[in-house]
Amino acid sequence: MNIPYSRQYIDEDDEQAVLDVLRSDYLTTGPKIAEFEKIVADYVGAKYAVAVASGTAALHVSCLAAGIKKGDEVITTPITFAASSNCVLYCDAKVVFADINPITYNIDPTDIRRKITDKTKAIIPVHFTGQPCEMDEIHDIAQEHDLIVLEDAAHALGADYKGRKIGGLSDLTTFSFHPVKHITTGEGGMITTNDKTLYEKLLLLRTHGITKDPSLLKKNEGGWYYEQLELGFNYRITDIQCALGISQMKKIDRFIARRREIAKRYDDAFADLDGVMIPIQLEGCNNSYHLYVVQMEDIVRKDAFNELRTAGIGVNVHYIPVYKHPYYQKNGYQDIYCANAENLYNKMISLPIYPGLTKEEQEYVIEQITRVF
Repeated sequence: MNIPYSRQYIDEDDEQAVLDVLRSDYLTTGPKIAEFEKIVADYVGAKYAVAVASGTAALHVSCLAAGIKKGDEVITTPITFAASSNCVLYCDAKVVFADINPITYNIDPTDIRRKITDKTKAIIPVHFTGQPCEMDEIHDIAQEHDLIVLEDAAHALGADYKGRKIGGLSDLTTFSFHPVKHITTGEGGMITTNDKTLYEKLLLLRTHGITKDPSLLKKNEGGWYYEQLELGFNYRITDIQCALGISQMKKIDRFIARRREIAKRYDDAFADLDGVMIPIQLEGCNNSYHLYVVQMEDIVRKDAFNELRTAGIGVNVHYIPVYKHPYYQKNGYQDIYCANAENLYNKMISLPIYPGLTKEEQEYVIEQITRVF
């Protein structure tokens, strides 16, 4: 048995969509990009969407569009992939880590308040596992202190916060389409926003800061003319990738329903299992379950991890607190300590969850975990 913690789901429709683009006039910077952007924007309830090369690129250009610069501070969670904080460092700004809520595993609004200074410019809440953060409280804090809210929703495509999809709630929201996410474009990312000014800035930044839009040009020497208005990047995504994304979005609700079904079966199986703590759903919200994370006592976690890997189950740990990485330790974060984040890290294991996981495979996972305990 060989069961990964996650994997993409690709069918013949996806393959045909890619093949159609390969046979078309455009492989990149063509019509599929705008089509994909509109589908995602409509799905999450945002006015605008900008597709880019990766989830990390989405975070980076969002920070730049938000005006984050040297001397600014940005508050985020340590329980995330490093890109959520690296994007701040790319702007030569300072990352400030707020601890997590031990129940939801997401950034704690109370600790956000403690960490705000007169240098704070933005908050990057991360919807860890697909569980929505406490966005009402975070928006209240942001409004009180005139802060940008940039949601990292790499885990949360399709998640609901009090009846609204994640992606249309804040100044900026970023998504990732890496193969282990809810849908894939191979690599790719997206930023959604309701702010036209931010949208136009994002469009510039993803393509070297260059435009041919006559309304933005300082002068116009002819139909061929273009100008670089900002120091942007080559963060473009291809039509090949977007064709795959369009096809995948047609299945998004089915993918998420399947993830929730798998999570429910885990919940039921482990509810009364001593030594294993299952995740708790935030009231009024619907987790989209990019990950399914359980906690077990730290004295047995390593042995359990090794036994499950030996049994062919690709369990994983998401994540090492970002500030514990050597790069952060040697660059001013050596004295950072978030007690709840450290406690969670010492106890958590991510179990396999993805649309193609069969009932028989999940039963095997449950059987092996029950055996370990």
